[in-house]
Amino acid sequence: MADTVGTIDDLSQEQTARLVMDVMHRTIIHYALWFTEIRHQMGMEKALDALSVASKKSVGIQLNRLSKILGFEMHDGIPKPLLDMEKKDLLALLDGASINWLANDGVWFQSVEFTSGMNDAKRCNDSCWAHFAPFEAWAIKQFLELGEHPGLEGLKKALGFRVYARINVQSFTDDGPNAFIFTMNECRVQVARKKKKLADYPCKSGGLVEYTYFARAIDPHIQTECIGCPPDEHPDDWYCAWRFSLK
Repeated sequence: MADTVGTIDDLSQEQTARLVMDVMHRTIIHYALWFTEIRHQMGMEKALDALSVASKKSVGIQLNRLSKILGFEMHDGIPKPLLDMEKKDLLALLDGASINWLANDGVWFQSVEFTSGMNDAKRCNDSCWAHFAPFEAWAIKQFLELGEHPGLEGLKKALGFRVYARINVQSFTDDGPNAFIFTMNECRVQVARKKKKLADYPCKSGGLVEYTYFARAIDPHIQTECIGCPPDEHPDDWYCAWRFSLK
């Protein structure tokens, strides 16, 4: 392409479309780099404060500009085509976005695994969860307006609004007045491996980070205990189970 293209105006229709997609991808990466750099220099709390302000402005600016170019209306900050969809179609879109999130996670894991090995992939994965789990907890608390210390009931509700909740099967069992057990009955990743007759993926190291940090971000008084998670043995009706209790 370098020999035949001098400026953007020289691009073909297909090349221009690809450039549009590339610029959108650059915007996503730049957005994430801003957040991670503030977190690095000023700490997670300051980064989340900045995100709370910047995200509302950024999403609004971008959607309003795209609505004028692509010809769709906005209503109270939401694209009207989304509001006009039937609920079942909107939920299907939500499920698709959730599965894409999981696929994206897998692509990143394998990109490290195939170039640097499983050990580095798991190390990066666990570190990523140390940042994503409290961020997702914060995002859900904002969305549901749970308050600062919503306790175990707040955690139950928050677990039902994670991205995982749309693509896995999970359940809750009370364990006395100040604890409950969260069970992942069907895990999309593990079920896929089982169909291929592969052993469970050993996700316990990542799970210990993920669930501990998520619960702590919902309410710092909540403690997390792993009942079982691969490579631990487990019954046929669940893949991992976690006990959450108040101090």
